[in-house]
Formats: sequence, C-alpha cells, structure tokens
Amino acid sequence: MNNVIGHLINGEMVDTNVGDSNRTQDVFNPATGNAEKTVALASKQTVEQAISAAEAAFPQWRNTPVIKRARVMFRFKELLEKNADAICRLIGEEHGKISHDAAGELQRGIENVEYACGAPELLKGEHSKNVGPNIDSWSEFQPLGVVAGITPFNFPAMVPMWMFPLAIVCGNCFILKPSERDPSSTLLIAQLLKEAGLPDGVMNVVNGDKEAVDTLLSDDRVKAVSFVGSTPIAEYIYSTASANGKRCQALGGAKNHAIIMPDADMDNAVNQLLGAAFGSSGERCMALSVAVAVGDEAADSLVKKMRVAMKDLSIGAYDNASNDFGPVITQAHKEKVEGYITSAENQGAEIVVDGRQPVVKGYENGFFVGATLIDGVTPEMESYDAEIFGPVLQVMRVKTMEEAMQLINDHEYGNGTCIFTRDGEAARYFSDNIQVGMVGINVPLPVPVAYHSFGGWKRSLFGDLHAYGPDGVRFYTKRKTITQRWPSSGVREGASFAFV
Repeated sequence: MNNVIGHLINGEMVDTNVGDSNRTQDVFNPATGNAEKTVALASKQTVEQAISAAEAAFPQWRNTPVIKRARVMFRFKELLEKNADAICRLIGEEHGKISHDAAGELQRGIENVEYACGAPELLKGEHSKNVGPNIDSWSEFQPLGVVAGITPFNFPAMVPMWMFPLAIVCGNCFILKPSERDPSSTLLIAQLLKEAGLPDGVMNVVNGDKEAVDTLLSDDRVKAVSFVGSTPIAEYIYSTASANGKRCQALGGAKNHAIIMPDADMDNAVNQLLGAAFGSSGERCMALSVAVAVGDEAADSLVKKMRVAMKDLSIGAYDNASNDFGPVITQAHKEKVEGYITSAENQGAEIVVDGRQPVVKGYENGFFVGATLIDGVTPEMESYDAEIFGPVLQVMRVKTMEEAMQLINDHEYGNGTCIFTRDGEAARYFSDNIQVGMVGINVPLPVPVAYHSFGGWKRSLFGDLHAYGPDGVRFYTKRKTITQRWPSSGVREGASFAFV
C-alpha cells in the first residue's frame, strides 16, 4: 500500500497530523474493490494550523493587484490542461469514473478557472459622480478573509473548482476539505496552483472527516463556508455555520425528473436519458433518476426503447474508454443502491432491466451496479422518495402534464428537471411554472455554464446565493459603499439636521 495521503498547508505537504491524532482511512479502487491507499484524517489542531496559515497570508494577498491574481489563474489553467491525463487517472483510480467522463469533469472545472481569469472585470465597482453637491459615491467588492469549501466524492476535480478559483481571485485565502474517499486528484490540483505562482498559505487542503468539518464550522477566523453534498449534511452545515456567524451556501440532494410528453422525439429522449441516468454511475446531483411519461402510449414506447438501448451499455474500469460507466464509490453504497431496487420490487414496481449483482470480467470484486430500469413507480415508494445516487432510472405514468408537474413541485428537492417535447407552448408553461432551480427543454442535464450560476430550489439549496458564476463573486466578496465630499476652498456649510 502506498504512503499516507496527507495535507497541503502553507505550501508544504504534511503527511502527519498535529497533536495526538494518527487516524487514517483506506482509499479504495472501486473497480477492484481493493484498498490501495490511505489518507490521513486531519485533527482539530491540523485544521487550525491550516487556518492560521491562511489568516497570515490574507493581508498581503488581498492587497495584491487583481490583475496579478488573475495571472496566477491563467498559469493555473495551462497547468491543468498540461496535467489533464494525470488528474483524470487519479479520478479513475479512486472514484471509478471512466476516462472520458473524468475528462469532461475536468473540462467543466477548467471553465470555472477561465471565468475567474476575468476578475479584473468582475470586481470593478460602481461609481456615481455628483450624487449631491461635490459628493461622489462608489461601491467596492472586498474579500471576506479566510473561507472554506467542503466538497463531495462524485466530482473531486470540478466541484472544488466551483469554489476556490473565484474565492482566491477575489482576494480570499482558502481551506479546502475534499472527500476523504478520493482525495488524490484534488490534492494534485492544489499543488498545480502553487506551481502557478500562488503564494504559500493562500490555498490549503486538509483531508478529514467530521472533526475537520466541525473545526471549520466553529472557528471564528473562517468567514464563509461552501458545501456540496447530501441534504441532511447540507442542512447541518448551513445551520451550524450560520449559528457561528458565517456566510454559507450549502448545496444538497436531488430527485431530478424528466417529463416525457406524447409528442416527444422518443428516440432522442431515450438517447439523452441513457447518459443522463447512467453516466457516472448515476452519482451526480443532476442525474435524471425519474422519467415521468404522460400517457400509457408514451410510457410503453419509452420502456420498450430503453430496454433495447440498455442492452448495449458497457460497465467496467476507468481506463477502458469503451465503457459507458464504472462502479459506484463503495461496497456500502453498492448495497444501498441495490437495496432501493429491491424495495421498489417488493412494493409492486416492475424491474424491467435488473442491474443487481452484475459480473464484470476481471473485476469481480468491484463495486459495480448495472444500469437498471424500473417501471410502475408511485410516489409512495421508498425508492421514489430517496436520492438513490446510482445507475437507476424509474418510470412513472401519469395522464396529464399538469399531473407530472405536480409530482415534481410536491417533491422536497428542486435541483434539476427537464421536459422532452416538440410543443413550444408546453415547454414555456413548464419552464415558467415548475418549482425547480435548473430547467432543461430537451436538455437532460441543464447544468449552467461557468458564467452563469448553479443551484437548486427547496431542500436542494440552503442559502441565498448559488455556486460559481456571478453569484460566486458575490458570495466571496462583501460590498462596501463609500460616499465622499471635498468642499470647495473657503466654503463652509452650516449644520443640517434633516436627512436629505
């Protein structure tokens, strides 16, 4: 087994914890089922050391001209592209994501770095001359200080880059706590940022579990926290951070529905659903996990075509680009996903394509779940309520578009949704009235590009500002408005007691 994966603190790799904590956790290759690395779980003292490094680096970094901060991001982008193969290999080894999927994830992360390169424009303030006699007023967007990000296993490259490039280019110093399940690609990316010229202490990475998270949430030197993960943890992060006076954005879970209208191009819908439901083994917060077919004719056609198309799907290890998707992240998660399939079957749904216990030649001990299609799902079923987070597509049958929309609006999550239709009037009505934050029209994964912002509604997001894009700039800065007067020489105004 390789050496322990450590932390990046004040520009240096640290493979042991401060204090008495020597806790570690295995890092598995989910395709083989073998523990191939271990990761150090940061002690409270280790996290505090990282916070101290960031706090010490902040005064100089915040006063670094924004154009120089942007130049670091330009160099960082080039290094990410140069080292793409190494980053994607680490994602594949620890997450199980197929090489082409890992490359797509990295590219979406790089696009956020490209957006951050525009900081000189993004941070330009507002100025008004002569708002009163000889009075000028302007607004500036100043950094918060030390900020933190807590990121999930399913996008170890992309999601951290939703956070730290913007936070850093806005003048903050950053503490990243990535998932302890697949930390290596995140750590390599942070080292590339140092290579790009970022001063020591501006970017720090601590690997850990709840002890590390709670330290970030309770330390008053940390001014803001960004989080992506499950809804129960998002709610905990948000409530704890807010109670400690921190700004917080916490993105939670999802149950994303696709409405299949009777007039939909069914072949196109099937092709789109294959990738949206089963890509990345369904371990995406934007994965389409429910297809709501309007009318039995549409439902029958969808199920028939999906059954045929799914026969050609291939699962396996990350390094075979002909595979469509790989394993899920852990043995426990494999059992959880398969448990939801079984519960749907026990509650009366039909398992049309059964992905439980697949045999993958050469990887018999891997954490694989095959593509699964379930028909006849109803709102009362356990599998419908839960975010399965696996390669499972459930089909629900309704009679009208209004009924389909009501299902979506009644669900506790409101992350993403889409409609497949040729009817512009139906599409417009859907987009205007659906209670979901990200909406697609014949687009199954309506993930906003880097210069927009990402976020759901209802219990898919805790906080007022979405991730990255314009909302990201606002999240990592605070507005200061300055009003200034330079009276003319020799002119003195009398006292004024009215608010004018």
